[in-house]
Amino acid sequence: MRVIERMQLGDLARTRRWIADEERHQAERLRGEQARPPVPDWILERGIGQGAPPAEVHRGDCRVAGKRRAEITKDQARWELARGIRACTHCKPDVELGVLG
Repeated sequence: MRVIERMQLGDLARTRRWIADEERHQAERLRGEQARPPVPDWILERGIGQGAPPAEVHRGDCRVAGKRRAEITKDQARWELARGIRACTHCKPDVELGVLG
């Protein structure tokens, strides 16, 4: 019986380690989510190359926006669309902003 008891104590210790590891991972995920910067309302995507002109306007949550981007205000997004910068065909910022070109 003592052998069975030692085996069960070992199983219990392993289970407690698994629980502690999972709780640690959940806490790390939560800290990561809380540290993540807020999603911008509007994004201006730039073309390739240093000093490249703006290429496209996106909503802040657009998954199609490239990595060369800058956060802009709603008024800046309207202005960029009005001056002829292309609106993303995926997230359609022009429709949401009421700037139809």
